[in-house]
Amino acid sequence: MSDIDVVVTTDWEAVASGSHFAPHDVLGAHPVTDAAGRTRTTIRVRRPLADRVSAIFSDGTRLAFEHVAHGIWEAHHDGSPVAYRIGTVYDDGDEQVAGDPYRHAPTLGDLDLHLIAEGRHERLWEALGANAHLLDGEIGISFAVWAPNAQAVRVIGSHNEWNGEGHSMRSMGSSGVWELFIPDIAPGALYKYEILTRDGRWIVKADPMAQRTQTPPETASVVPFSAYSWKDGAWMTRRAATRAVAQPMSIYEVHLGSWREGLGYRDIADPLIAHVTETGFTHVEFMPLAEHPFGGSWGYQVSGYYAPTARYGTPDDLRYLIDRLHQAGIGVILDWVPGHFPRDEFALARFDGQALYEHPDPRRGEHRDWGTLIFDYGRPEVRGFLVANALYWLGQFHIDGLRVDAVASMLYLDYSREDGDWEPNVHGGRENLEAIRFLQEVNATAYRAHPGIVMIAEESTSFPGVTGRTDHAGLGFGFKWNMGWMNDSLQYIARDPMYRSHHEGEMTFSFVYAFGENYLLPISHDEVVHGKGSLLAKMPGDHAAKLANVRAYLAYMWGHPGKNLLFMGQEFGQLAEWSESRALDWWLLDQPSHMQLQRFVGAMNGVYRDTAPLWERDSDSTCFRRLGAPAWDPNVIAFERRDTHGGRVIVISNFSGVERARLDLELPVAGVWTEILNTDAVEYGGGGIGNYGRIAAPEPEDGMAPSARITLPPLSTLWLRHQG
Repeated sequence: MSDIDVVVTTDWEAVASGSHFAPHDVLGAHPVTDAAGRTRTTIRVRRPLADRVSAIFSDGTRLAFEHVAHGIWEAHHDGSPVAYRIGTVYDDGDEQVAGDPYRHAPTLGDLDLHLIAEGRHERLWEALGANAHLLDGEIGISFAVWAPNAQAVRVIGSHNEWNGEGHSMRSMGSSGVWELFIPDIAPGALYKYEILTRDGRWIVKADPMAQRTQTPPETASVVPFSAYSWKDGAWMTRRAATRAVAQPMSIYEVHLGSWREGLGYRDIADPLIAHVTETGFTHVEFMPLAEHPFGGSWGYQVSGYYAPTARYGTPDDLRYLIDRLHQAGIGVILDWVPGHFPRDEFALARFDGQALYEHPDPRRGEHRDWGTLIFDYGRPEVRGFLVANALYWLGQFHIDGLRVDAVASMLYLDYSREDGDWEPNVHGGRENLEAIRFLQEVNATAYRAHPGIVMIAEESTSFPGVTGRTDHAGLGFGFKWNMGWMNDSLQYIARDPMYRSHHEGEMTFSFVYAFGENYLLPISHDEVVHGKGSLLAKMPGDHAAKLANVRAYLAYMWGHPGKNLLFMGQEFGQLAEWSESRALDWWLLDQPSHMQLQRFVGAMNGVYRDTAPLWERDSDSTCFRRLGAPAWDPNVIAFERRDTHGGRVIVISNFSGVERARLDLELPVAGVWTEILNTDAVEYGGGGIGNYGRIAAPEPEDGMAPSARITLPPLSTLWLRHQG
């Protein structure tokens, strides 16, 4: 009796139709030992509609197959299994020779499966997804996907004309992982997974681990290939030895598709580097570049977490852009969106027919405001998917930092929910304990694996310890966006100067809490869309007054404790609010006043980078001091910043519309103070009012504090540096 007889007929039908959970148990090469201890090998292949099938061995010899049932063929040879390929002749008479996917051992080991189940596989993209391998003499692609609720999984794509019956995957047991190695597939091939759900439906899904995709609106995954050779070794070495909190950080936020229309990852490199160099920013922050189906989401509804969007080129094209920025001395930060994902049927939503990546309880798994789904942070495999994704961008693309979107929506179970529409945590509270643990893990892991990077939280509440150490119950971020400062200061600066004196607290309340976290001050894309107008358009007065307000505001912002971020276009006074569907109004630079504003931003960034008191100890309250007596003009705000080497800078802003001449300013120390920045300078479009570059503060003879008589231009900010 042949060993074929031990397999029931229904299993053969399932194997033939590609709906068997363990096709390798039937197909491929199987050694059998008889009673005398001799080994014979049975080989089975699925070749429906074939006329003849044979195994071709490495020495050129052949072994003919016989048809068994349902398009499955079988042959036997003496001895243990050896390498072979399959020759198939159809009715046209031509022979097709291909490798046999079912003769190969799994490409995942027990350690891989254990780490995946524990949510701790830090190189998950090498275990799951589509990866090239040389396996037992054959080059091909291993496919692996996590789908624990599936009855069967098939690989479909351009390699099999989107019919997956001949490429069913094997279940890797309780791990929920399915695996198949397919010889002869080349990089660039299109593929998806066809999943048989528990209720008997076949659904088609893109690969959650795809490292490359088709260009939307097409949704197939693409077998990846990278031949990129990095040239930013010097940058990466410096980065590993750097603490971002003690460095200058002036970030230029960019939406790649609308900075200039029609530019991809490679095309944008030269003009972007030239512009960022001219305007003096230290970093570029890209709005999300992971694949997303709807361009109008700006990338914040991600369908392919491991794939750079194909809208702008290939993954290696993105590597080229980042590499070029690094070689030019410019850091790269990427927006990352682990808070929610869209409901598109081809992607993560109900991936294997049931809630998998999303939390199954809609009170925790649905985001009503955005119409999206929320990750199940308590599930180890989901947590591991996201942690590994952060490491993927930091490691495989040399990203210098991740700005984590919508952290507040992750921290609170009642975020944007009415009473009765949310479930308290195990302690009866509103905090999402699983999400908190995830954020702590991803931050701790990222900093351990990639020294010198920075993790940034967009977090809008007073949640304690956002930038606190994880071993002290903090979330472990490097920086937190100072949304309170942003909202208050924009409200203040939009007022007519005549009324600002009654609202001085909107500009200075931030000093009360500025040192409780490591803060980053953002004027981001969110502040210049949806009817909010551009930064310039927010300002009161005529065009000249608007420009003066912008200069004074930005210099105040750059002088304020904390790092800085400015959205593209605001550096030259974009008039219209931003739209992702069109490029910035670069033609404005033909007007002298807008070119002067851009020149000012470049000069301000240059002085900022060279002035350690403005960035070295941003989070140290002992290096900050408010200046001004109780009777001080409420439209004038002044403070001192210091560094670790005795350097001192005074930032003094006059947000009134009139000049303050011969104003007595109490100074921290006597000596000469140099005016290193004046936003009213003629070259920046101002009126040229100032203090001739130097202010002398003699040592008082009466024991009082030193002081100097200064002139403040209207709508201006001055930076004064102590020269001794």
